[in-house]
Amino acid sequence: MTGKRVLVTRAADQAGKLSDALRSAGFTPVEVPVLELVPPDDLAPLDAALRNLVTFDWLILTSTNAVRVLADRAEILSIKLVEQKIKNIAAVGRATASAIQALGLTVSLIPEKYVAEGLLDSFKQHSLSGKKILIIRAAVARDIIPNTLTALGADITIAEAYRNQMPTTAPAQLRTALEEGIDYAAFTSSSSVTHLRTATEAAAIPWPLANVRAISIGPVTTQTLIENNWPPTVEANPHDIAGLVDAVKMTTHRS
Repeated sequence: MTGKRVLVTRAADQAGKLSDALRSAGFTPVEVPVLELVPPDDLAPLDAALRNLVTFDWLILTSTNAVRVLADRAEILSIKLVEQKIKNIAAVGRATASAIQALGLTVSLIPEKYVAEGLLDSFKQHSLSGKKILIIRAAVARDIIPNTLTALGADITIAEAYRNQMPTTAPAQLRTALEEGIDYAAFTSSSSVTHLRTATEAAAIPWPLANVRAISIGPVTTQTLIENNWPPTVEANPHDIAGLVDAVKMTTHRS
């Protein structure tokens, strides 16, 4: 047992998987949710897209959150997803694919690398000229996927499924966690980086966190950490929860 304490910044209802994996590996997870998912400003575009799923050649889902909202909105709209005859579904990563499959849907494409660039590399093997593609994603997201697919000739529709905001309780929880001690901070997204920084500012805590090593889930999160003056000690490979836990283990062995 390492006894090392790892800051987990995921949304409260999503922290369990990472916390459980860290606990199983001998770490002590310290949950300070700096993200909470709320509906986008306007759900009408998403609802319209869901009512017309059959018209799209591809559906791209960029996260498990997007899958969850897809399922929830479909239920509210009395749309049975398994009856929609969706032609092709692409998932950014393994966890997203598993969430899609749990709905009884078939995933046509999972990239070898669980990042947007990996997904685009896989798509380049397909003819996209004139293809209609629906992307369900967060309200604030990189535009590399829609821009690249548009350049390849696709007709892109973006439907915002949710947006991230910082819980009002985060600054106080972070202050308490730091008083008790934190060894590592595990980051699962760029948003977790920027929202943690916002929480530190609200709590008047210096950034980056003193004597805390940052561990990144993947290259996009790593870039955000670098841009925020906190280069990660290790980047996970593969870019998923299991890889992130292995990266924390690797950091411990280097200590």
